[in-house]
Amino acid sequence: MAEDLSDFADETPDQAETDGDAGEDTLAALRAENAALKDQALRYAAEAENIRRRTEREANDARAYAIQKFARDLLDAADNLSRALQFAPKDAADASVSNFVMGVEMTEKALQTAFERNGLKRVAPARGDRFDPNLHQAMMEQAADDVAPGSVIMVMQAGYELFGRIVRPALVAVTPKAALSTSTADGGYGGAQDRDVGASVDAKA
Repeated sequence: MAEDLSDFADETPDQAETDGDAGEDTLAALRAENAALKDQALRYAAEAENIRRRTEREANDARAYAIQKFARDLLDAADNLSRALQFAPKDAADASVSNFVMGVEMTEKALQTAFERNGLKRVAPARGDRFDPNLHQAMMEQAADDVAPGSVIMVMQAGYELFGRIVRPALVAVTPKAALSTSTADGGYGGAQDRDVGASVDAKA
């Protein structure tokens, strides 16, 4: 025991300083390693999230491609039901006619519910909504004092999108854009029909 104390007493200040520097170097190295591991973990987490999003998008694309043609074929049925309701008598005195109209309404509602459940969403902008060339196709221009320039004033035919892909653009009437050319190249309306209908909006993770 006395010998151990003697060795400790014989330790010079230079040796103590050297040991302290070594300890600080070790601590700095551990901190650097910890920071590197933390950065690596964050990178792995970001990469995993990107893979998850890409996988989800690819699955949606595959699903959309598989049912896109079937969905297009069903749109004619949806349009016919909508037209039937548009011209159906609202206050029919005959109970059988009233029940028939109610049945058509229920059928259309069930069809739209089935569409939404499978990712097919109706595109029908309200009056005054801004014209969106990604979703709408301008068919005509019509002035309207109560609607801002370049806005929708009437939906001529509802459109549909499937998982972010336009299956059919909404055909709309719009108010003229003041002092602008109506050509697409000059910033006019154009529309989804001028593009590759069905092209994916999101192309990267």
